[in-house]
This record gives sequence, structure tokens and C-alpha cells, in this order.
Amino acid sequence: MKAKAKTLGLSDRVSDIILVVLCSLILLIVAYPLYYVLVASVSNPYDVYAGKTFLFPSQFTLEGYASVFSDPQIFNGLKNSIIYTVIGTVFSVVMVYCVAFPLSRKDLPGRKWISIFFIITMYFGGGLIPTYLVVRDTGLLNNMWALFLPGGVAMGNVILVRNFFENNIPNELMEAAKIDGADNMTVFLRVIIPLSRPIMAVMVVFSMVAFWNDWFTALIYLKPEQAPLPLVLRSLLIASSASKEAVTDVGYAELNRITEMIKFSSIIVAAAPMLIIYPFVQKYFEQGFMSGAVKG
Repeated sequence: MKAKAKTLGLSDRVSDIILVVLCSLILLIVAYPLYYVLVASVSNPYDVYAGKTFLFPSQFTLEGYASVFSDPQIFNGLKNSIIYTVIGTVFSVVMVYCVAFPLSRKDLPGRKWISIFFIITMYFGGGLIPTYLVVRDTGLLNNMWALFLPGGVAMGNVILVRNFFENNIPNELMEAAKIDGADNMTVFLRVIIPLSRPIMAVMVVFSMVAFWNDWFTALIYLKPEQAPLPLVLRSLLIASSASKEAVTDVGYAELNRITEMIKFSSIIVAAAPMLIIYPFVQKYFEQGFMSGAVKG
């Protein structure tokens, strides 16, 4: 028996070592590209392309960040992105909850057909031109609500939240609240929402990332002064590339160097806010995502 226990213990340790090694390799594969971009953003571009910045910066410089933040549109774009992300996240989470809660109720009349109606939208859409015509005819052009209303309900998120409600909130708890005199709205506000903070954290992260990185919708529907940060950075990079093509050979090398630094710096500037926020919600994100996953 002792020999068998020792064998099991050794087997467990070997399994743990293998798991740690695999997770470390996966972490390295995922994290290194971002680290490389960070190093490249503070290095001489020529050293980057020469392979001299594998782990550490070469010829440390902040010229790329200085060029990015010297554009007055950057801070306006940052302000717009913050506004769009906050409003869009709140709107999206509220809409997802308002759809997911009724669909989680087995006593909802026509629940199956309503679910099918929503799921169809995951596979079929009208396309860009019909969507643009709808936005135009409803008076949403040059209005920030054009970023939110056409895609206010993400069905993938609804399924996660619905499954969380069904699998993690006992039906007996809601029935007890109703016996105490609570109506459906009171149950939703005072029982469902407080108990669903983990999945709410997941929805907040999903929505924040989606709205923060969304530049294409703003490009189609909004005016230049309403552009969010990713769109401003894109325009800055295009402008610097166009300037590089227009100069003579004498100034080409220097302008090319600045353009490459702007490219790397723009990626870090666009990604940094989400990277800073994520650690604060990671615990709830992991718990909620696993709880709301589809169970067989």
C-alpha cells in the first residue's frame, strides 16, 4: 500500500510539473508578442529589424510616444473612447440582462421560439449597406448611439448569462422571494443582479474590449472629431506613412524611423487601458465565465 501511495504521489508530482511547464510555454507564446511590441516601441526601429531587441530595448528612446501624444487629436480620441466604452458597456450589459433573464425562466410563454428568433441573428445579418441605410434613416448618423443600438444585444453573451441564471441561481430562491411579496422586477433587481456579479464581470470585460477596440463602426457613422482613440491612431499612422512616401530620399530614412516607432507606440497606447483594467476583474471573470459556460 505504501509503495502504491508513493507511486501515486510521484505520478501527481510529475503531472503537476508537466502542467506547469505547458502553462508556462503557453503563457510565453501568448505574452511574448506584446512584450516584443513594448520593447520595440522604445527601441531604434533599425535595431528591431536587425533582431537586436529579442529581450531588451536597444538605443532606448521615447520618440515614438512623443510623436503619438504630440497630435492634439489623441486626447480628444481618448476622451471619446472613454465615453463610448463606458456608455456602451452599461447599455450592452443592461440589454443582455434584460434578454437573458426572461429566457432563463422556464415558464416564459413561447420561450423556445423566442430563443430561436434571437439565435438566428448569430448566423444571419443584413450586411453593411442595409445596416447603414437603417442607421441613416433612423437619424443616427454622426450620433454616438449608432455605435450601440444596431448591436445592442450580443446573443453569445445572452447565452452565457442565461446559462448562469439557470445553473447557479436556485429557482427556490426566486419562489421564496415571490412568497414574500416580491414581483418579477423586484426579484430581478434584488436577487438576480446581486447574485450574478461574476457573470456581470465577464460581460463588462467583453463589452469594454469590444467598444474600446471598435474603430470601423465609428469610421462609417461618425464625424472625424467624434473618432475614438483606435481610429485616431489609425489615421495618424496612415498620415505618417503617406508623408514618408512623399519625401525625397534625403529625409526618407529619418521619417521612416519615426513612422515605425509610431506604429509600435500606437499599439501599446491602444492596448494599455484594457491591460491595466483586466487584473482588477480577473477573479470574477474566470469564475463567471466557467459558471456561465454551456453545460452538457
